[in-house]
Amino acid sequence: MDPELDLELDLKNLDDLIAAFDARRTIEGGSPLHAVLHAASQEALRITGELNSGYHPPERVRELLAELTGRPIDESVTLFPPLRADFGRSLRIGARVFINSGCAFQDQGGVTIGDDCLIGHDVVFATLNHDLDPARRGDLHPAPIVVGSNVWIGAKAVLLAGVTVGDDAVIAAAAVVTKDVPAGAVVVGAPARVVRNVRDTGADATA
Repeated sequence: MDPELDLELDLKNLDDLIAAFDARRTIEGGSPLHAVLHAASQEALRITGELNSGYHPPERVRELLAELTGRPIDESVTLFPPLRADFGRSLRIGARVFINSGCAFQDQGGVTIGDDCLIGHDVVFATLNHDLDPARRGDLHPAPIVVGSNVWIGAKAVLLAGVTVGDDAVIAAAAVVTKDVPAGAVVVGAPARVVRNVRDTGADATA
């Protein structure tokens, strides 16, 4: 971490922050945990800055992704930069996942991506909400996003805090997912709605 930023990230404090996110506790604006989050965000920006600065072979991309998330990345994972992330430590990626360029992970509340998922260009995962009360607008309310296995997410889709996407589901391009998606469902629109199941007889091969 750049010493000029004067933002030393204490690992115990980071663990406390992650525990608070996992418990879906509100992070009050200006609180000590909010300061830890700011420091962690600077570290995420440093790592993604390197990731996005030029060409890296696939092995180096996975190394940087592992540094960002703080956990091993399976050698079957493919990521096309650029990637945006303002935390990284609550991002979990399964095996044989493909992430296309331009995706954004606001993962503080937790983003879990199951095995064999395909994620299109410019998909947004947003796990934080702000308080509606203007006096507390700086407070952060986390909730996880869980994506099952073998899910296909189309370009520019947005997944909002607290949603779960079942196995084999398809999220159409530009859909805004505000509630849970059943396994095998095809959802379109804003807000996303179910239009069919992937196993429906006569269903098109594309969404």
